[in-house]
Amino acid sequence: MNFEEVIITSMVKFGTDGWRAVLGESFTVENVKRVAHAHAEVLASQGKRKVIVGYDHRFMSEHFALEVYRVFKTLGFECFLTNKACTTPMVSFAVKYMGFESGVMITASHNPPEYNGYKIKDSFGGSATPEFIAKVEEKLKDAKPIKTENLPPEYINVWGEYMREVRSRVNLELLSQRYITLVHDAMYGSSMGTYSHALSGTRVSVYGIRSHRDPLFGGHAPEPVEKYLEPLMMKVKALGADIGIANDGDGDRIALVDEEGNFVNSQLVYALILYHLLKHKGKKEGIVVKTVSTTYLADRICEREGVHLREVGVGFKNINELLLKEKVLFGGEESGGYGIVDFLPERDGLFAGLNLLELLLLKEKPLSQVIEELFKEYGRAYFKRVDLHAEEGKKLKLKELLEHPPERLGGFRVAKVVKTDGLKLVFEDDGWLLMRASGTEPLIRVYAEMPAQEELQKLIETAVKLFE
Repeated sequence: MNFEEVIITSMVKFGTDGWRAVLGESFTVENVKRVAHAHAEVLASQGKRKVIVGYDHRFMSEHFALEVYRVFKTLGFECFLTNKACTTPMVSFAVKYMGFESGVMITASHNPPEYNGYKIKDSFGGSATPEFIAKVEEKLKDAKPIKTENLPPEYINVWGEYMREVRSRVNLELLSQRYITLVHDAMYGSSMGTYSHALSGTRVSVYGIRSHRDPLFGGHAPEPVEKYLEPLMMKVKALGADIGIANDGDGDRIALVDEEGNFVNSQLVYALILYHLLKHKGKKEGIVVKTVSTTYLADRICEREGVHLREVGVGFKNINELLLKEKVLFGGEESGGYGIVDFLPERDGLFAGLNLLELLLLKEKPLSQVIEELFKEYGRAYFKRVDLHAEEGKKLKLKELLEHPPERLGGFRVAKVVKTDGLKLVFEDDGWLLMRASGTEPLIRVYAEMPAQEELQKLIETAVKLFE
């Protein structure tokens, strides 16, 4: 390997879910082909030869996907390209249900527009395990540029098969019982049209916004967080809609807006889906998994329903590790990714949203009232996350806190210290604070959840001051 190749391959690093990088810097055609070559070598060593390649609406995603397809075909793999832009869960679906042994999704998910990325789906239909990724990174050290043949792509229609399966797993009769209005915000990503398609023939009226391709995503990251969802909140209020649902750039994450146009934080979305699965759909076989940044309401719901709960590090790949060892019925994380595992061992923004619509129709109450009932039954929970740019001084402060965790913070007494991923301080009333380095962006994330808004604000302010 020459000096230039060492520099290029050292710039390729897989994070929490895939490799993501800035277009034209380290995310180049040559680097993408190197990653595909390394990926192919690992698959070949395992005797796997059938791969599907999908892509989202980011700039040049279809071009990068075609280059990946040609690498696999040149190396003798049976490979297909999705016939149009798709969501990440569709690629995972194809691996699990359509006979593929691995999948590639060209996407940078919720990252800013200047990024693109390469996600690997393993043979079980979920995000590749850390062990698999480590093998790809090892192969990447020696991966040479590969001259690909200019082969015309062989396409496959995943949308149709995926939608048929999704519709078979939701209660279409329930969704046809009364009229409700849903505003779906695709955030210019590849989930556009998915709700209209899945809900055709029901009494759910779907109004789509930001549902055309814009590789600049309106000038900000296609991340379904409150600061980017004002168009959805405004449209729900203007239409008098019952619910608003947003998906991120590649459709594996979800955000919620209630009938009053208020943002519903991702922790409550986790609790609502979990509550629906256990209480209404009777899913009790297996364990529930949450990441360290996820709500304490999950603990309370599982304890009440007699279901075991496990906590893992941030990133759905950590949930996937458990899937290969134990029976998991539901897994999710604070970032808005939720997996209902008997369908897919993967986050799926559409399927999660359809389950929330079922809950709304079963309750026959506005979403805000359903949330209030949840609070009355399991206790109140208020959540906030702050992202800090990861300058060297902030990194050193986090390291210092990990080595010497405080016994008290902002007047709150620490009952338990968890170092699964970053530093988590659990307080005596179930409230908690987590400080960790992001696995996808150069950020230090500060998360907190408390039983009262005033306590939450005080805790967040105290935590942020630690890094000043």
